[in-house]
Amino acid sequence: MPKTRLVFYQECQGHAPVYSWLRDLQTRDPKGWASCIAKIELLEEFGYELRRPAVDTLRDGVYELRAKHQSVQYRILYFFHGQNIAILAHAVVKKGSAVDPSQIEKAIERKLKFKLNPASHTFTQEIEDNG
Repeated sequence: MPKTRLVFYQECQGHAPVYSWLRDLQTRDPKGWASCIAKIELLEEFGYELRRPAVDTLRDGVYELRAKHQSVQYRILYFFHGQNIAILAHAVVKKGSAVDPSQIEKAIERKLKFKLNPASHTFTQEIEDNG
């Protein structure tokens, strides 16, 4: 099975919220960042085939990618677009808690915008390890 191409969702102004969040996380919590990157790489490798506990289905075609460092649970919300994946939003939740419904709504809104105009909502810069 070929690797899945990952893209970050970007707003019309060019801001990619998840990319920015990951860059900030790299500085604030390098081990948490490494955990998120490892899960993103798994998603890139296995795409639709990746299952629990690494991912879970939320609703309306939005999924959560699950990463963990110590007691912090990182959730990266995404959806599939053909064989591509657009990473949408993020949420940090404590163990045992669910993703906030407002974060899911934001992901659904971004999914609809992306589907209407993928070219203007695709940010493709690679994640760099500056460490």
